[in-house]
Parts: sequence; C-alpha cells; structure tokens
Amino acid sequence: MQSRNKESFLNLSQKWILILFALLICSLLAFKNLVFQPHFLLKNLGELSIEPKIAFTNNKPTFLEFYAEWCEVCKEMAPKIADIKEEYEKDINFVFLNVDNPKWENYMRNFNVNGIPQVNLFDEEANLEVTFIGKQQEKTIKESLDNLHNEFQSNSQIISSEFSVIKENKPLQSSPRSHG
Repeated sequence: MQSRNKESFLNLSQKWILILFALLICSLLAFKNLVFQPHFLLKNLGELSIEPKIAFTNNKPTFLEFYAEWCEVCKEMAPKIADIKEEYEKDINFVFLNVDNPKWENYMRNFNVNGIPQVNLFDEEANLEVTFIGKQQEKTIKESLDNLHNEFQSNSQIISSEFSVIKENKPLQSSPRSHG
C-alpha cells in the first residue's frame, strides 16, 4: 500500500511541475513583445537602414539616428521611431547607425556623437537642421520632420534630454573583473 501512495505522489508532483512549466512558457510567450520587441526593432531598423551616402545625395530630407542595442533609452524609443519611420518613409530617408560598429566612426566624429540616442535631421541638400540628444517625445520629432518641408527658421538646433553615454571601444583586456 505504501508503494502505491508513493507512486501516486510522484505522479501528482510531476503533474504540478508540468503545469508550472506550461504556465511559465505561456507567460513568456504572452510577454515576449514587451521584453524582446525593442531589441529586435533596433536591430531590424539598423539592418534595413538606407546607406548614409545614398541618403545624403538623393535630394530627400534625412533622419539619422545613432543608437546602440544595449542603450535602454534607444530600446524605449524604438517602437515610436518605427511608427514614425512607417509614417514618413515615403518622403524622408531613415538612416540608423549603430555606434558599436566601427564602420560608422567617421559619421560619429563628424556629428560629435557622445550620447545616444542622437537623432540628426537634414534638409534635402543634406544640411544639418536639428539634433536631438537623448529621449524625445514622438510629437517633438514629428513636428521637426514636418518642419523640414517648411524649412527651419534657425540654423542647427540641439535639443537634449535623457541619454546614454557611449561606451569607449577599448582593446579587449581580460581580467577576473572584466567579464571577458
């Protein structure tokens, strides 16, 4: 009789483990967009971005964003930026440059990027009109994009907010505390 009680107990505990495991998987699937979407959005925006050389020579205004996949503010803004891109991409070039990619160092130096996200807006002739540094409201960016067609009243504005400082690209040094 005792062996029968042990056997049913094991089956009951295994059932509970399976139920908990199923609930964990369901909750991960339900909340995956909240957790993973911004990271994948940033990566996707960067991979599908128009080349800067093309954007600056095709006689369309240009939205240029410097970002990093580790940047929390960049990830927070990614869904809004994706919506803006979808709304304006017929009339405006959208360029996304990852600051961790050495390929874009010249652009980072030319536009004095030291905090991210940094968004630069250029007119049709590739003249810098406004720079946003840090977290911005969707409304502010849209108003500025609308103004690109009406030409800005003043030259080269810089609007700063909460941003992430760019991590220095240092040669890899391994030590017990460096985690790599």
